[in-house]
Amino acid sequence: MTNPLVSTNEGSDDSCEISNRFTDSMDLLHDSEALRQRAQEDGYLFFKGLLPRQEILDLRKDFLSVVDRYGWRKPGQDALGGEMDLDLLNMVPDEQIRSDIGVSEAAYKDVQKLESFHRFPHHDRLKALYKELFQDEVLVHPRHIARMVTGHRVMVPTPPHQDFPAIQGSTNTWTAWIPLGDCPRSMGGLSVLRSSDRLGYVPITLSKGAGGVAAQTCPWETDWAETDFEAGDVLTFPSLTIHKALRCQHRQFIRLSMDIRYQPKSEPVEIKSLYPHADIEWDDIYSNWVDDDLKYYWEKDSLTLDEWNPNLLQPSRRIC
Repeated sequence: MTNPLVSTNEGSDDSCEISNRFTDSMDLLHDSEALRQRAQEDGYLFFKGLLPRQEILDLRKDFLSVVDRYGWRKPGQDALGGEMDLDLLNMVPDEQIRSDIGVSEAAYKDVQKLESFHRFPHHDRLKALYKELFQDEVLVHPRHIARMVTGHRVMVPTPPHQDFPAIQGSTNTWTAWIPLGDCPRSMGGLSVLRSSDRLGYVPITLSKGAGGVAAQTCPWETDWAETDFEAGDVLTFPSLTIHKALRCQHRQFIRLSMDIRYQPKSEPVEIKSLYPHADIEWDDIYSNWVDDDLKYYWEKDSLTLDEWNPNLLQPSRRIC
């Protein structure tokens, strides 16, 4: 049995028209001035089919092999199928599930140990994109996030938020959101509030979901853009752009994606962006790697470190 939400467009929201679809910027890929102008206008850039589909699906297999170790995937599927055994998954106690990720802390550490997971953000096509955009040498943050959104009872959609309060450093730090498989809106893909980076830092309030905080939007801020993603698509935006996850309507399937961050090497970085995104040491992550070339790669650069500002994560009231 295969998962139709991975290999075809079945299960998508095509019957529900997208009123504000992402603008594809593939035609601007080698035009830095045009890229920056569109980014300034929209607060995001979207690239249809930027990455080779097969390479995305190979990484998906690696993620799902970890899920298999814990017995959460229903039997009878091929290596790409994402149908979960919710009864078994919900036997995992709430406190063991990372509600910002979707699986247990132990499973997430196993994903963090995947060499392929840490190697993929250095893909030539991704680094070329950001070098064109920044017109500067590119720092790939080593702190990669794997989202493995499941139907476990503790999971709720990621609320509207900016990345900047959590990562800080340069506001010119960009997130690449990459689905590992086809991800129609009904699977809970990402939506962006167009041009919201122009607002600057937006006060936060406490919220359920990944990060535990939400950006406070005003009633007239409704210009949300979205799409039905396919494997190979890349959505990217600066750290002040407000974005959120759509509600997943297929809770029996796992939704796999990556959050990767890039910035100009010449701009400051907050030191926690150089730590793993789990309670694990780099030496443990590297313990079974085949190649050494990416181990502690950022230490070869003379980076400017920025101080952490705890006030950015303190709830405050926004006046609309």
